[in-house]
Amino acid sequence: MMFNFLKSKKEGGQLGKPIGIVTHFYGGIGVAIVKCGVPIATGAKLRFKGATTDFEDIVGSIQFNHESIPEAKKNQEVGIKVRDKVREGDEVYLVA
Repeated sequence: MMFNFLKSKKEGGQLGKPIGIVTHFYGGIGVAIVKCGVPIATGAKLRFKGATTDFEDIVGSIQFNHESIPEAKKNQEVGIKVRDKVREGDEVYLVA
């Protein structure tokens, strides 16, 4: 008997390697602070995944030190406007 939770990530839709992690969330303004592992540009489609979080969103704006920037650099911590709540420790994936 094969249980669904025993399926590999590849069979169930592989997420791949996370490209960033949420370090903070400002609920009042809907902004996630993300530590980027790779460059992330405005217009990129991201997936936020955690214990109780799982949604996709298109990056509409990125800010660094309260200034809008077109792309976040590797290892940069930036603010990204999101449509739903995220939590510290949630992983960020790039959707192809």
